[in-house]
Amino acid sequence: MSGTGWALQKAVFAHLAQDAGVKSLLGDPPRIYDGAPAGGVNPYVMFGDWREAPLAGVEGAFEHDFRLIIRSRHDGRREIKAIAVALHDALQDAALTLDNAVLVSLCVVFTDVIYRNEPDRHVGVMRFR
Repeated sequence: MSGTGWALQKAVFAHLAQDAGVKSLLGDPPRIYDGAPAGGVNPYVMFGDWREAPLAGVEGAFEHDFRLIIRSRHDGRREIKAIAVALHDALQDAALTLDNAVLVSLCVVFTDVIYRNEPDRHVGVMRFR
């Protein structure tokens, strides 16, 4: 681990917290969490799985692969897809400032909306790299 993962997570959070499109859907301040909130109010976004690995052939560089999880208050896909669009628009190719590191690129790899047999039946998963 390089220690840049936490710097990247803080930068992503700060960037999303200032984005008008994100705030319009997740509140102001937006409901974005490091983990699932106990008794949290939907909709919300939380950081999911995170992988950090040395970038082959580039000394001191690391590749980060992380997920944002979207939870909705509705039994359907519309709200999740709207939030996913706002997250995409805010983060795709965003020029984030990191503590003690340089971000080379940030892009969405995929977005899934998954049906689960739970009270919050649909969940969104966005993978960033």
